[in-house]
Amino acid sequence: MIARGRVLTTHVGSLPRPTEVLDLLFAQDRDEPIDPSTFDRVIQCGVDDAVRRQVDAGIDIVSDGETSKISYATYIRHRLSGFEGDSARPTPQDLDDFPGYRDRLVAEGHSPTYRRPMCTGPIALRDTTLVSRDVERFRCAMARASAVDGFLTAVSPGTVGVFHPNQFYASHEEYVWAVAAAMRPEYEEIVHGGFLLQIDCPDLAMGRHSRFKSLSDDQFLRHAEMHIDALNDALSGVPADRVRLHVCWGNYEGPHVHDIPLTTILPLLFRSRAGALLIEGANPRHEHEWEVWRRHRLPDDKILIPGVIDTSTNYVEHPELVAQRIKRYADLVGRERVLAGTDCGMGTFAGFGPVHQDIVWAKLRSLAAGARLASRHMGVAVAAL
Repeated sequence: MIARGRVLTTHVGSLPRPTEVLDLLFAQDRDEPIDPSTFDRVIQCGVDDAVRRQVDAGIDIVSDGETSKISYATYIRHRLSGFEGDSARPTPQDLDDFPGYRDRLVAEGHSPTYRRPMCTGPIALRDTTLVSRDVERFRCAMARASAVDGFLTAVSPGTVGVFHPNQFYASHEEYVWAVAAAMRPEYEEIVHGGFLLQIDCPDLAMGRHSRFKSLSDDQFLRHAEMHIDALNDALSGVPADRVRLHVCWGNYEGPHVHDIPLTTILPLLFRSRAGALLIEGANPRHEHEWEVWRRHRLPDDKILIPGVIDTSTNYVEHPELVAQRIKRYADLVGRERVLAGTDCGMGTFAGFGPVHQDIVWAKLRSLAAGARLASRHMGVAVAAL
């Protein structure tokens, strides 16, 4: 999308949380008692700070930084019934292929310590209080920072199925559809609150070499197709142009030699009800896939938000490189149908992320600077920037 001819900027959602927020999130994850008023005050301050810093960095479509969430997937245990306990964290196939590297990462602490509960009973919505609070906090923070447009994230049913082992439902399909029914009110609450809804769907890419690494591509695609069907059903009550879908192959520095090609999953992404697709495009394993758009036509009802900033390295991309990446996509799918984004979140798990928290903001400033350069390179008058 273009505002006055300018390429707009956004990102995938999560951002580093302040220490005070981290302390509360991990206490909550341990089921320790927390004073509700203290929690609300600290989280509101964290959201305020995240939104202000995004605006200062030049980001056009901002998020709440996922400030209230321990992670983009496991936060649901506080919102849905049927989840309890903890479970093992299976390693991706690419790390298993390089056990020396995998073991070094673990020894150095490159592994989140949040709980990963299992599904042990029937899944149902507890209430919409927590998502309503997210909406209200974000609304207040945007007003204080004079932010123009914003989005909130929510996990996809398929990603819940990938992260949380099922010990209750008779099949994976029954499990995912139960999650979809329970997540529907959260999706609708975000959109009805006036914000864009971003659905996080690493199940459609990372799921291949993690949860489904023992399957063939065809077997995986059958599961992924069912995930899309369940998601589309859960989204049936919201306008497609208010929904963004994020897909990634895992926000970690690793070999990624088992990543399923974008071309293989692209037909599934096209089937989704989402009006915008956020797809990795800056890291060394997937940057080449910009050429996919020479052969595959972006559906007329969708826009593209490619990652032009890598979220697994502490290099700060030069704005000229960012501009080059943006222009590649714009030349293929149309300038008016491209936004500039990031490969993944900058704080995927609370207190854990490949990019140092101070460098996150430098990367976002470079994203904004690169988008301005791309706009100039594509003939947008300087006065319009």
